[in-house]
Amino acid sequence: MLSPTPSPVHDVIVVGARAAGAATALLLARLGHDVLVVDRTELPSDTISTHQLARTGVVALQRWGLLDEVIASGAPAIRQVTFHTIGDPGHPPRSPVIRAIKDKSGVDCLVAPRRWVLDTLVARAAERAGATIRYGVTVNGVLRDSAGRVVGVRGHDERDQPVELRARFVVGADGLGSRIARSVGAPRIADRGAPGAALYAYYTGLPWPGIEFVTRTGSFAGVFPTHHGEAVIWICLPTATALAARKGRPPEAAFETLLARAAPELAERLRDGVRTSPVRGMLRAPNQIRRGVGPGWALVGDAAHHRDPVTGHGISDAYRDAELLAVALDAALTGAAEEQVALEQYEQARLRESAEIFDLTYALAQYPPVSTFIELNKRLGDAIDTEAAALAARPIPGAALTWA
Repeated sequence: MLSPTPSPVHDVIVVGARAAGAATALLLARLGHDVLVVDRTELPSDTISTHQLARTGVVALQRWGLLDEVIASGAPAIRQVTFHTIGDPGHPPRSPVIRAIKDKSGVDCLVAPRRWVLDTLVARAAERAGATIRYGVTVNGVLRDSAGRVVGVRGHDERDQPVELRARFVVGADGLGSRIARSVGAPRIADRGAPGAALYAYYTGLPWPGIEFVTRTGSFAGVFPTHHGEAVIWICLPTATALAARKGRPPEAAFETLLARAAPELAERLRDGVRTSPVRGMLRAPNQIRRGVGPGWALVGDAAHHRDPVTGHGISDAYRDAELLAVALDAALTGAAEEQVALEQYEQARLRESAEIFDLTYALAQYPPVSTFIELNKRLGDAIDTEAAALAARPIPGAALTWA
């Protein structure tokens, strides 16, 4: 095998070109830094995700000047949410409750774009801002200097040729199974296990007036309208229940059985629709937080923080923390703050701002009785509104520069 060709020293190498990685690269490039993004998979391509953005994520897209572009891509602007509640045994179902999406923190709608559209859109915005994206690169680990500081990454390209890339900082945005996190030895500072599962499929041929949530003790199901007249139909439930339904059966049959039990009216409606995808999802969704910073490195997105999808907050986590990290790295790169101070500020800010929703997510993933589940969801809504308002009040990274 050939020796790797020496590379220039970039300001930042971001490993992973999806939600967290593309957003971090976009903001750092707008701040004037030399950013290289590497990913083994070329965009556009899909990934496992129920892809509804909580208000925080929509606020982020609005701040970055990308929300109109997302909607122009065909992702419907969602302005209505319907809540269906199926009571505990002995209690009749409640009448559906329909709520309009309120205008808060500068946005008056929600969106649930397909990930192959959304991630590509943000990545291309990063390239327009000056970031370089190199696809076909598989990162196997990090490079260190004699003092142990991370100074780059190593791996191979699509031709299986060795690659070594160097930078002042390396950002691991490479997902739940992050190679960067493993390579730097980032410890888990919280790990509450994986009690919950999530399954989903796409359907077409029916009207989708807005988001729908169906609450029943032991499950949470719903509808997110997305591109091309489709909606993602999803169900969250305990891992044990999902595994029992899946045992010895095709995933599509298990999904139909689980959905009929969790949301019978929705399952009946879908008889007039057409399923356009296989059933996908996770049977064990970890709830964990890793240490997110160290000498020359940082983690963002699922590499740093993963939670059960029952709260649909993963992309919003990624976008919020991308801003926090971009601001911290900018301070370190420009000398506005010492590196250790800047990175620790990022670490403490992301832990502080994620704590309440992390706790609520774990509580919801226990699938308590309906009344408790609804109360937890109300608290979740308040927490998201607070988080979105805090994000909207911050200076926008790179806004003073020309980046449009």
